[in-house]
Amino acid sequence: MANETDAYRENRRYWLKEEEKLYALWEKACNPGGSRQVERLARQGKKPVRELIAQLIDKDTPFRELSRGAGFGLDYEQMADVPCAGVVTGLGKVHGNWVMVIANDSRVKAGAYTPISCKKHLRAQDIADQCGIACVYIADSAGGFLPMQDRVFPGRDQFGRFFYNMSRMSAKGLKQYTLSTGGNTAGGAYIVYLACESIMIDRLSYSFLGGPPMVKSAIGEEVTMEALGGARVHTGISGGADYLVDSQQEGIAKLRELLSYDPAQQLSIQRRPAIKPRVPPEHLYDVLPRDPYRGLDVRKVIACIADDSRFSEYKKKYAPGRGDTIVCGKIHLKGIPVGVVAANQMGVIFVESARKAIEWVLRCSTQKIPILYIQNSPGYMVGTEEEYAGIGKYGSGMVRAAACSEVPKIQWVIGPDHGAANYGMCGRSYDPHFIFSTMRARTSVMSGRTAGKILTALERNNARKRGREMDEQSARRFEQMMIEKYAAEAHPFYLEARLYHDGTIALKDARDILADAFEVSLLQPIPESRFGNFKF
Repeated sequence: MANETDAYRENRRYWLKEEEKLYALWEKACNPGGSRQVERLARQGKKPVRELIAQLIDKDTPFRELSRGAGFGLDYEQMADVPCAGVVTGLGKVHGNWVMVIANDSRVKAGAYTPISCKKHLRAQDIADQCGIACVYIADSAGGFLPMQDRVFPGRDQFGRFFYNMSRMSAKGLKQYTLSTGGNTAGGAYIVYLACESIMIDRLSYSFLGGPPMVKSAIGEEVTMEALGGARVHTGISGGADYLVDSQQEGIAKLRELLSYDPAQQLSIQRRPAIKPRVPPEHLYDVLPRDPYRGLDVRKVIACIADDSRFSEYKKKYAPGRGDTIVCGKIHLKGIPVGVVAANQMGVIFVESARKAIEWVLRCSTQKIPILYIQNSPGYMVGTEEEYAGIGKYGSGMVRAAACSEVPKIQWVIGPDHGAANYGMCGRSYDPHFIFSTMRARTSVMSGRTAGKILTALERNNARKRGREMDEQSARRFEQMMIEKYAAEAHPFYLEARLYHDGTIALKDARDILADAFEVSLLQPIPESRFGNFKF
């Protein structure tokens, strides 16, 4: 027991230290340009965009911001970072209803859209569409970032897709609201014009397909921004916007007024009163080993998030040592019934554990219970014995189950996330409603250690084909280089920067964030699941 206590103490120190890096990243994302940029906004009569969002959402409710780490380290056109991708996205409640907020941060390249900005904006719209909630746009953008126009303008999943999505969601009855807090130029003007209802601020908001310099160049007309596309033009003459206000604060109040008329949301599943876990969520800092590749009892993790720390485990005694590398069962998460598929121990998936996971996903899908995948698996077991037993067949069965299940699915990565296990445990390619990572997560095709050995062996063979032998020092140096490369690319910050998941979250917040994500995901009716032809 003393050894366990010592290990817990060391784990806690380590993860708290790691999460300091997370908070430092959030600070960089939330304060691009520091006080100088805040002062610039103030001179324009503007507030930082997160202050506007805080005024928009209901008092004493959280704003679940997504992908704050997007855009860091991408090195776009001499820009080392695009902090937070220049776009703030997240979920908040307004008059008790969840909405998706998509807001330009004009402190980052005047709110212009780079490729990662486009990707983040589209991801937020996808979530809103999938979950059936309204979108609120706080728009202040210079449009597409012109030095990268070939990567933001012509393609399917680029700038123009915003407006396609707005049109389609509006047609489904998912309201689109826009508050223009600055300039909306060229294609960005459609954020104002396509909204179901839009608000502009007198002498602060502008919207036009071509600004004064373009008008001068194209037709020789000299015109001011205000006369060309100011708030009074579009609310009083063109009809492109609907409401005129005098300040950002008044604009936010108007948004809240408009949203107050939307019908109340209801969950598609019966929810019980929430019960706090008997094991506090902060215990996650103790039970997660510092080494991502060290085994753990995932039941201890589940106890930290489940109501009353209760877990109804499915087939607990099945095939000990092989069937329990995936743990399945049910919990209540803040009153919401949730099926769990969790990688356990060292996380290697055997035939028996894959078979159990398939059965459980099918059962949850039939009962229309959402699924939480707790991913901590380095992959499927390899070798002749396992191949003969059908690991490929049952691994692909997990893939089919993840792909075809229609219940809301969320992946929470707490450790290794490699190879086909990423697929079978419902990674990004399988359209889970959300993916959240921890600082312990490591997502890549294989671990750095494995990749180093394989790639070094290939490098040796290539050297022999060229008629020379690779010396041991060069081999060790190459192997270490590959280990470091894979370690860097598997890190949650690297993946979040590229929007391969929806955010790195602190362990103490996991229960609350997962519960809110399931709540949002259950606002739509759950369709029947059809799985095609399984091979058993």
